[in-house]
Amino acid sequence: MIRFTVEETNLMSIYNTRTRRGLIKDMTAALPFMDSDMRELTGRTLEKLNALTDNEYLQLAIDPAEEA
Repeated sequence: MIRFTVEETNLMSIYNTRTRRGLIKDMTAALPFMDSDMRELTGRTLEKLNALTDNEYLQLAIDPAEEA
């Protein structure tokens, strides 16, 4: 299974639409409004999401990390 970083998981939790395809669509739509660092993070995350199946996506725990 593909592993996501804490930053990638936090990003997905912002846009989480409960479906892999919906998440990919919403994150892609937001790309033009992001700065270069966020575009890079989003691009990496989208690559990983595109490599997952819908079933694998449903097994992910997409919750934002707690601040210490």
